[in-house]
Amino acid sequence: MTQIILNNKTLWGQVLTEIELTVSKANFTTWFKDTFIDRYNDGTVFLSVPNTFVRDWLSKKYHSLILKSLRETDERIRALEYVISRSPEARKRHFESPAVGGQNISAATELPLLDLYVNREDNLNPRYTFESFVVGPFNEFAHAVSQAIIKKPLAYNPLFIYGSTGHGKTHLLQAIGNHLKVINDDKKVFYVTAERFAVDFLNSLNSGSGKVGLFKERYRKYDTLIMDDIQFIANKDRTQEELFHLFNALYDNNKQVVFSSDKHPRFVEGFEDRLRSRFDAGMIIEIEKPDFESRLQILRTKTAQMGFVLGNDVLEFLGATVDGNVRELEGALNLILCQSQLKNRDLSLVEIKNLVRHSGKPKRVVAVKDVVKTIADFYNIDEKSIYEKTRRKEVVRPRQVIMYFLREEVGISYPSIGEKLGGRDHTTVMHSCDKIKGELKTDHALSQQIEQLKAILV
Repeated sequence: MTQIILNNKTLWGQVLTEIELTVSKANFTTWFKDTFIDRYNDGTVFLSVPNTFVRDWLSKKYHSLILKSLRETDERIRALEYVISRSPEARKRHFESPAVGGQNISAATELPLLDLYVNREDNLNPRYTFESFVVGPFNEFAHAVSQAIIKKPLAYNPLFIYGSTGHGKTHLLQAIGNHLKVINDDKKVFYVTAERFAVDFLNSLNSGSGKVGLFKERYRKYDTLIMDDIQFIANKDRTQEELFHLFNALYDNNKQVVFSSDKHPRFVEGFEDRLRSRFDAGMIIEIEKPDFESRLQILRTKTAQMGFVLGNDVLEFLGATVDGNVRELEGALNLILCQSQLKNRDLSLVEIKNLVRHSGKPKRVVAVKDVVKTIADFYNIDEKSIYEKTRRKEVVRPRQVIMYFLREEVGISYPSIGEKLGGRDHTTVMHSCDKIKGELKTDHALSQQIEQLKAILV
């Protein structure tokens, strides 16, 4: 084990030298500039970063690399956490203050961690609140039901929220927990990922019967248990059995349980039927992909939270080209902000287009009229008939496909689709989309047609 005791400045300098050899110069400059070790306490390094964007990016993309480099320099280091930088004056004092034995001697180090970090007692992150949660047609039902179980405990028990990665499930689950903490400070709330639950359970098994008892006692003490990404324990029979008994114990004692998954529990292979029956007994809700208007609202909210302004032309470009994934939208904004800070000026729309298009797999901008024309030609019908109030069979099916395509592939809201296709009611559009969705599960020919149209249009 390493015996040499380094001060914080020397330790981080050695780590940066190591990291600089493994990442590109642009990434090193963008993400590691103005970082330093704020403190090192009891095996945990607290890394100071200039803003929330750098913190989120480092924790997501470089956490393992940073921790590995730290441990190679000092084997006593076991964990890494991030803190937001203080003022330039405080930073200057920090760098100028002496350091001994890995502990900076500075009044600045006595400042508490900011409240943007996960609470170790309940695993809740205070920044995930209902106030910062953007509500739109894609998630308004899930949001309403989440509010309902706060206003009327056990109204829906269990609550099961599902949806693809990046649609905001974790934010909503954590918002439930944080709000319950505020209104019921005497109630115990706990958030855990299914992976963490499984690891805790297996560790208790490997440590002997006494530890298993402590594990059971620990998880049964909560008034609200929130478990994220439950699909992780599919095909893990012993963990599912333990969760089944835990759920029964909580449910029988009038405790609220909330789950999330990337799919409807009916379609997660490897779930036991008895667990599925418990999920079915409560409320199961999907968070869909955000439509174009919702993506615009998300972008406006995020830019306001970040404290910078983008023009409507930029927001509309991002909303139309970046896929309907909240995390990808945040990533695009972070990229734009960091490049703007690096250049010390606002970026032009042309620069932003080039930046975004070369950083991922953006969606092509498709105009409604192009979708209508392409699909009408595909089915060999007159384009004008799509907008008419006709119920002719040869027109109805192509129109339904157009509505489905505009909703699922372009991300336009139901009301907007109805308005653009001859002033139809949004419920008509919803019915058409649901009909195509249902038929796609069994109609192989229709599936092939949709894939062909995607290849042409997207």
